[in-house]
Amino acid sequence: MPPRSTSRSRSSDHELANLLDDLRNLHATLEQAAADPRLEHQALNPGYRASAQNLLAYLALRRQDLHRLQLQLSAQGLSSLGRSEAAVLPAVATLIDTLERLLGHSPTTRTVTRPDNALAQHARALFGVAPRQREVRIMVTLPGEAADDYSLVRDLLAARMDCVRINCAHDEPATWARMIKHTRRASAELEQPCKIFMDLPGPKLRTGPIAPGPTVRKVKPERDRQGRVRQAARVWLTGRRNPRPAPSSAAACLQVGTRWLSGLQAGDRIRLVDTRQARRQLEVIEVTTDGCWVEAYKTSYLAPGLRLTVERDGRRKHSRIGEFAPQPGTLRLAEGDLLILTADQTPGRPASHDSSGRLLTPATLGCTLPQVFADVRAGEPVWFDDGKLGGVVERATQEALRVRITHAPGGVKLKGDKGINFPQSALRLAALGEQDLAALAFAAEHADGVELSFVNTADDVQDLLAELDRLQADRLAVVLKIETRRGFDNLPALLLAGMRRGGFGVMIARGDLAVEGGFERLAALQEDILCLCEAAQVPVIWATQVLENLAKKGSPSRAEITDAATGVRAECVMLNKGPHILKAVATLDELLVRMQGYNSKKRQLLRKLQLASPWPD
Repeated sequence: MPPRSTSRSRSSDHELANLLDDLRNLHATLEQAAADPRLEHQALNPGYRASAQNLLAYLALRRQDLHRLQLQLSAQGLSSLGRSEAAVLPAVATLIDTLERLLGHSPTTRTVTRPDNALAQHARALFGVAPRQREVRIMVTLPGEAADDYSLVRDLLAARMDCVRINCAHDEPATWARMIKHTRRASAELEQPCKIFMDLPGPKLRTGPIAPGPTVRKVKPERDRQGRVRQAARVWLTGRRNPRPAPSSAAACLQVGTRWLSGLQAGDRIRLVDTRQARRQLEVIEVTTDGCWVEAYKTSYLAPGLRLTVERDGRRKHSRIGEFAPQPGTLRLAEGDLLILTADQTPGRPASHDSSGRLLTPATLGCTLPQVFADVRAGEPVWFDDGKLGGVVERATQEALRVRITHAPGGVKLKGDKGINFPQSALRLAALGEQDLAALAFAAEHADGVELSFVNTADDVQDLLAELDRLQADRLAVVLKIETRRGFDNLPALLLAGMRRGGFGVMIARGDLAVEGGFERLAALQEDILCLCEAAQVPVIWATQVLENLAKKGSPSRAEITDAATGVRAECVMLNKGPHILKAVATLDELLVRMQGYNSKKRQLLRKLQLASPWPD
């Protein structure tokens, strides 16, 4: 090799030497972090010890300002450490070794062996063996009908679902047991493994009941842009003595006199005066043994007691609409409105005004967990219904919160049983309540894993593990759902606490996380969670509204296809229930198989392109 005599070569060697010093100092810092003696007191599962050390090294790496160092490494054609999550110390040691060789030095840094693919091993422990052609599993939230429809569960497995989620916030143990029985049966029949996870409800803050609205049904036909009726409104009439449900979708289901109903014939026109005193007609389209279908070509407002009249052969026969349930109550709120959140469960009421429009009493609404009021302070934000409505707490007492609405685009209707989030309030809520403990006991006997909702601190994880120890549920896997800002901020501690289990994972529950962390920050939050979990070699479930339009409406949006494709960076993608869930599973399966050829975690792969040659033959 010719001697380096030029000033440019000496300058280059000087830059490499400085870079080498920086890397050696960095390596020493990371080694010290990975050897933290406090790790000895964590009672880690043996399979996660090296993972915990790698996590500590990665946290030390991310505490550095590496921008200048990364630019210098890239300028030398070297790795910039941007993809070092899986093996932090080996990545830095390799760079040091490379620079020492370039400068002609003897190696000084002990080479750290890159670990085997621990993340893949941990994913197998949590989800089972990966399916052929893809490494990312597909999880599906089972709908309630899966308890009574074996073919649905079997079809989901045949469509390449890998594991199921049962939401313990809904249904009851008898229903869960039938879902599990069907899943086990289909798994055996198709010779396809399928893990069962039970999602504990957690301390979900929700709005209380709202006083019901008026007992009125609005029946409205569909019209085109010229105002012409495109589709009449279909109404189902059934007898009061033995009422039968509508055989298909109906704008309204009305009970009428059984004898009067039996005399109706196709083509009859039923006359009425609706609640607005508007004269309307309903045309009888089809008569069956259970009832009859009628159609309305004009908007009608129907209420119990309204008289229905049909005329045939000069004779009129009458009946009246029977009782039906009132409309679910809602509160319509606009920006600037006042809402009082109360500690009792008295049904909520809309605001009242005098004849001049002056506010007399503000809208009121209960909260399912009013004990959090003691932890809320004036000036803190509050969000409702997954961020559709937001406000600021003006005054807080243990009896009520006075909230000024600041976000309600175009006015928002708030219903009962909708989520409430206090993203900047330090709420003291136990992760395990009575409902969670009951579901956990059921899961310990029947399921493969549990998902802990609204986990905030390592103490929440310790409480769960202690309860599992009490239940002697050593085989039960644990998934921590990250859906609060506190949970994200405490993620390193949560990961170390969860590493006591062999089967352990994290779910990015992006619905509440977006509200808690801010929608504009969600992309950064989920990126950080992915990186931290890869450094900890902990499997991740990509969840919430994945292919939502496809599952519910049968057709996906372009944005959600791109979002689902990002799931290839996780170890599992979760779909929620919907009438088109089979189509959603098949689409996600194809998408993940295709994207696996392009991406693996953060690494972009140069997949072989099957394109025609640009050159003529």
